[in-house]
Amino acid sequence: MHKKLFALLLLVFILATPNLAEAQCAMCKAVAETSSGNKAATGLNNGILYLMFIPYVLMASVAVAWYFHRKSGKA
Repeated sequence: MHKKLFALLLLVFILATPNLAEAQCAMCKAVAETSSGNKAATGLNNGILYLMFIPYVLMASVAVAWYFHRKSGKA
């Protein structure tokens, strides 16, 4: 039952997440950094950090869930 619920929630999350973000190259970040004080450059840099942060949060949550699952002795 839990596997079906997890699969359903994962499918809903994937379908609900818009595919609006495009990757930024290192050159775009460097150009944005050279124009200090520009609101567009600050927004671009914040967006890059936001996109970089998400995979680390996902990996950490899986690692914590795995740790507590193993610790509980159910594995």
